[in-house]
Amino acid sequence: MIPRRRLLQGSAAAAAFACTGFPAGAATPRIEAPEVDSLSIQVVTDGNHDVFISGAQVPGVRIERVRGFRGAQERRVLRSEWGLSLWMASTRGAETKRLLLDFGWTGETLNNNLELLGLDPASLDALVASHGHLDHFGGLEGFLEKHRARMKSDLRLYLGGEDAFCQRVSPAGNGAFASFGRLDRSMLAAARVTPVLSEEPLVIEGHAFTTGIIPRVSQERVLPNTSVVFGQQDGGGCDVSKYAEHHFTPAELAGTPVPDQHLHEHATCYNLKGRGLVIVTSCGHAGILNTMSQARAVTGVKKIHALVGGFHLAPAPQDYLDRIMAELKRQDIDHVFPMHCSGPNFLEAAKREMPQALVLCTTGSRFAFGA
Repeated sequence: MIPRRRLLQGSAAAAAFACTGFPAGAATPRIEAPEVDSLSIQVVTDGNHDVFISGAQVPGVRIERVRGFRGAQERRVLRSEWGLSLWMASTRGAETKRLLLDFGWTGETLNNNLELLGLDPASLDALVASHGHLDHFGGLEGFLEKHRARMKSDLRLYLGGEDAFCQRVSPAGNGAFASFGRLDRSMLAAARVTPVLSEEPLVIEGHAFTTGIIPRVSQERVLPNTSVVFGQQDGGGCDVSKYAEHHFTPAELAGTPVPDQHLHEHATCYNLKGRGLVIVTSCGHAGILNTMSQARAVTGVKKIHALVGGFHLAPAPQDYLDRIMAELKRQDIDHVFPMHCSGPNFLEAAKREMPQALVLCTTGSRFAFGA
């Protein structure tokens, strides 16, 4: 476990930490990232559905767009909302594994889109939650209510750490806060879903892997978002006793909301045979450069085939965005798929600075790699 103060503090110890991504004297956790032969990622929920978006011709990637529906479904449409949910299917030899990464804001939208896209939850091998924000786990309860009975009995939900269960709040004015949701552990237990928490990298179902906790080694910082309330309230929340080495302050232990550093947020990745890493950031609060650095460090694979998901650059000041874009251009990345919180500012910058790598995304789009 990485002490949280070592992760964030600006001290001499943190300087040693920044060189390696882990505290001085500690080795970077390594995993043997399994190679997959092919991977498809379908956007089940995102912020918009553009029926006119181009299919695009991208070397090494087959892109499918959803225009509309016919027959019994012709009066129905894909719904879009603030949130993200991705259906990911990978093959390794004769074996196929399917994961659902994040669940959008509401179960109504998630369930509607899964049905229209012809995606059967009964075929899922595991679930993954990237972090404890309502726009990423909000649809989980409604999804499980509708589909759990038909899914595998030993269903697992992979999470990056205990503080995924913390209460999140957002400013409501005059020093007050409004709830931004809390992932309910008792709901998971009632649905017979087993949480798998790991701050270290972890292989999922023999195909994918998580980055584990993402060290802050670049110029990036966590841009404004929610505050977090550590500890347990009303029978829920996160158990700080499981994080003795994280050194919570008295104010945090007393339940004072503090700016959320997303220590538990992880990325979900694949090692695509002959192509390199496909890194899915979901929201990327820890920074997309930091996330790429961690994925490389834990696998030893340097080539990045695709960077996919939310990059949380929508609230970025222009000078900050320019610096991140300049560094991103220096990376060896074939394709960039910005979604969700990446922001129109990032899209404009990418069109200008990385047009050969940029792929536009919309609800319903499917991207097939290595096929």
